[in-house]
Amino acid sequence: MKPIIGIAGNQLIRATDTFQGNQVSYTPQGFVDAVLDAQGLPLILPVMYPDSAPQLIEKIDKLILAGGQDVSPQLYMEDPHPKLTETNIQRDQFEQALILEALKQRKPIFAVCRGLQLLNVVLEGTLYQDLSLYPKWSVKHEQQPTAPQFATHEVKIVSDSLLSDLLPDSYFVNSYHHQAVKDLSPLLKAIAFSNDGLIEAVQSKDNMHKILGVQWHPELSHRVVSSEQRLFDFFVNEF
Repeated sequence: MKPIIGIAGNQLIRATDTFQGNQVSYTPQGFVDAVLDAQGLPLILPVMYPDSAPQLIEKIDKLILAGGQDVSPQLYMEDPHPKLTETNIQRDQFEQALILEALKQRKPIFAVCRGLQLLNVVLEGTLYQDLSLYPKWSVKHEQQPTAPQFATHEVKIVSDSLLSDLLPDSYFVNSYHHQAVKDLSPLLKAIAFSNDGLIEAVQSKDNMHKILGVQWHPELSHRVVSSEQRLFDFFVNEF
């Protein structure tokens, strides 16, 4: 049977003409397509009450955490910085419950961009609320207006890591973030870095927990860059 891959969904809360002012639950299509291409069954998990997490995690085989809003600094006990953008504490708390339950039930986690950042925070790490707070910032990490299928900056992959078997030591990625890992969770280890020293990927220190997180967006380029689809193939079929 094909593995069921739960994708933690997002919410469109603000009224837009596209949906006649209605609120919408969604996930980027790239995650759905990449899971299907990897022969998995994608299942979108809309934002719910945190106490629904145990039953949801029980029903899936693996969990994907997608990108989106900034992670609320309430989760790591900081006041909001003036450059903080939109947050959704309900989404944060729901995904926090999913993460903790996935660890409890030993279900693999693949975290992308905000997903990596939230994972780090839930596991007792912290974030730079804006890259302007990072003293060594020298690489453009928000590549607009460049299209997402074009990689724009280099990352260095750490040897003997989950990614070292999937990607070359020097690898170029797309990039859409203004927040980043500051204090790394004691439960995670960094396995890729940008040339200005920011953490670009993580995995669990404990082999009992299957965790992979990347700061870039493979779901936006997987149909153009085969190595990005390889991340999904690995997660769905081998992890």
